[in-house]
Amino acid sequence: MKMVTTSLVALIAAAGAAQACEITLRSSDTHPEGYPTVAAVEAMGDMLEERSDGRICVEVFHSAQLGEEKDTIEQTQLGVIDLNRVSLGPFNNIIEETKVFSLPYIFRSVEHMHNVVDGEIGDEILGEFSNHDLVGLAYYDGGSRSFYNSQKPITSIEDIEGLKFRVMQSDVFVDMVDALGGNATPLPYGEVYSSIQTGVIDGAENNWPSFESSGHYEVAGYYTLDQHLIVPEVLVMSKMKFDSLSEEDQALIRQAAKDSMPIMREQWAAREKASEEKVRAAGVEIVENIDKTPFIEAMDVVYEKHVTSDKLKDLVTRIRAVE
Repeated sequence: MKMVTTSLVALIAAAGAAQACEITLRSSDTHPEGYPTVAAVEAMGDMLEERSDGRICVEVFHSAQLGEEKDTIEQTQLGVIDLNRVSLGPFNNIIEETKVFSLPYIFRSVEHMHNVVDGEIGDEILGEFSNHDLVGLAYYDGGSRSFYNSQKPITSIEDIEGLKFRVMQSDVFVDMVDALGGNATPLPYGEVYSSIQTGVIDGAENNWPSFESSGHYEVAGYYTLDQHLIVPEVLVMSKMKFDSLSEEDQALIRQAAKDSMPIMREQWAAREKASEEKVRAAGVEIVENIDKTPFIEAMDVVYEKHVTSDKLKDLVTRIRAVE
């Protein structure tokens, strides 16, 4: 209840700034101002305002102002928050079909991921959100995720043994770390820095921009590019709010969300490069060209546990078949 109350206070505080618009959509993001996902939703808002002749506006609350991802998902389902940019990871325990995009090494490359989410499979999984009080609007990039820690360079799977890694609150990610011999610790994103600093955990796993923008590179001096996950992010809307709008406005929102995707990808590529340069300049030890074969082979148990239904097995087969 405390998080909902905090969110409501923030939402009310912003109401005055958006009185000129008939419809103001409040959007949440855990990332800081200027981050590619934040900039993409802001660009979506600009498009909506222009295409609706000023009737529809988007107010973006970045830096977890409305709460961490798990809390904001619940608030979006309840209609307290209108739009929400979230990693697919926290949805794995809510929407079964999202698990396939969170499977380790399911995507061969970022390009492969784009080809999947931009096609029939991506639309199919977005459609599943409607069964959970949400409307799936678009996919954003989350880069490739790799392990970082404060203890030692990870040059092989044996080096992971016994290390405590923060993961998103997803059973798939917990089982992934366990299968590699590490100890998985689900924690909110905002608690990672202090937890590494105080030794509660040894490290975490994420992409270049998140590793840099969070400041985690300041307390975790070893980063191994094992690229175990290429998990897309997703932009969702409260179904309650979406259903209250006219078909015309619904179409405007869907199109603006889709049109924000190339903007996000362009900004992501630039941000990823800049973040990598900053991290390297700070003296973080980067382990590259690691042999991924043992990591991939260790994931068999994760697939066996989580890819159990015929539907998920079919999705995995179809994803692997996409060029």
